[in-house]
Amino acid sequence: MNQSLSPHVLDQLFRSARSHNGWLNRKVSDEQLHQLYDLLKQGPTSNNCCPARFVFLRSDEAKQRLLPALKGHNGEKMLQAPVTVIVAFDQQFFEHLRTLFPAYDAAAPYRENPAAAQVAALRNGSLQGAYLMLAARALGLDCGPMSGFDNALVNAEFFPDGRWQSNFLCSLGYGDASKLRPAGNRLDFATACQLL
Repeated sequence: MNQSLSPHVLDQLFRSARSHNGWLNRKVSDEQLHQLYDLLKQGPTSNNCCPARFVFLRSDEAKQRLLPALKGHNGEKMLQAPVTVIVAFDQQFFEHLRTLFPAYDAAAPYRENPAAAQVAALRNGSLQGAYLMLAARALGLDCGPMSGFDNALVNAEFFPDGRWQSNFLCSLGYGDASKLRPAGNRLDFATACQLL
């Protein structure tokens, strides 16, 4: 377990992977989505709280429901993608902690403190959204994460009871490399990091 992954695998997950805006006409199967979730759910969250929720939109009908919330060219990108995931979080995630983390009552800090629950749900749900993208890449899929959308419209359309809240969107499929823009730069270690 404690050995470095091969350069090829690191390239697939990080160095050569790109955020895609265009998609090939190849479907993503139910089996692939189940494999994707089975991988991403293993990523760590605080007290194993697992607050992320995933709504996989594949049908034209489902995508049309999402379309009014998207801004700019994101609507076109979403419609072309085989799958677009609403990465959301459950504000009442702590109701599952008895099962997910039986060591002690980890739900106690959240039951009477909605603000603390919101922070924990957003933070850990965002981590799980990142695990989704890495799991997708590990399975040979490409990703197109998006934040250019109206969260309130998405929540009203898909989560009217208010319990789940949208975080970000991520299209999945097989990217069309001919539509990629040049790769963006990244900050170097000296700019982004400190050693203390």
